[in-house]
Amino acid sequence: MSLRSNARLGLVYKTASRVRGVTFALGLVGTALAPGCSEQVSGDTMNHNHAVEHPAEQTQPAAEQTANDGLDSISGEADPHAHHRRMMESSSYSRSVHDYQLPDVEVVTMAGEKTRLLDEVNPGKPVMVNFVFTTCTTICPIMIATFAQVQSELGDDSDAVRMISFSIDPEYDTPERLREYAGRFNAGPQWQFLTGSLENSVAIQKALDVYRGNKMNHEPTYLMKAADSDTWVRIDGLAKAAEIVAEYHRLVGQ
Repeated sequence: MSLRSNARLGLVYKTASRVRGVTFALGLVGTALAPGCSEQVSGDTMNHNHAVEHPAEQTQPAAEQTANDGLDSISGEADPHAHHRRMMESSSYSRSVHDYQLPDVEVVTMAGEKTRLLDEVNPGKPVMVNFVFTTCTTICPIMIATFAQVQSELGDDSDAVRMISFSIDPEYDTPERLREYAGRFNAGPQWQFLTGSLENSVAIQKALDVYRGNKMNHEPTYLMKAADSDTWVRIDGLAKAAEIVAEYHRLVGQ
């Protein structure tokens, strides 16, 4: 890996750690509204009645900052992750509830076994879902590390929930790569990484309204539902693990 790549990754992980409270080392983790209704939640206050946004500190004139928003801070080249870096500066998320109908398409587990999507999301227990790809260097490591922290905070109760991370880059994210990636974050047996064909991946993303044209445009979204339900709680934004756990307890009535 080049010096520039190492510097860029170091910057990403340092930024992610500062913004979300997640510590990274070499890519490893250290440690019902009615359908259609939504609410803004501050990541600092967990106040479900008011949105509290914390804009990033302005360290340069507005015009100059706007001009540089799409540039890599190290190379000065166009940065396809610029919008993801802006997302990492926000400490709030939005919660909404939706009824989604998922297609019964084939998916592949990280063990290389073929299975059906509807079987995976209806295991007879609550389900949590996110969408990532293994070569992402911005929001995906944060989202996966957050799931790892959710797993840790749930403790023994983690067996009562199914956690699923879908690859949005299935052509690269083979079962072997997903197994290695899951191992970095100490994914337990209740946490499955799924891949499959590109066509089926896009169909799943569209059904859950997370498809944004290509992997570089994806947004941080977590979804969860109760056992054998088609009603999903949707969390848009880089919510913290404690907030996702709180939303889970709210969902299951604990």
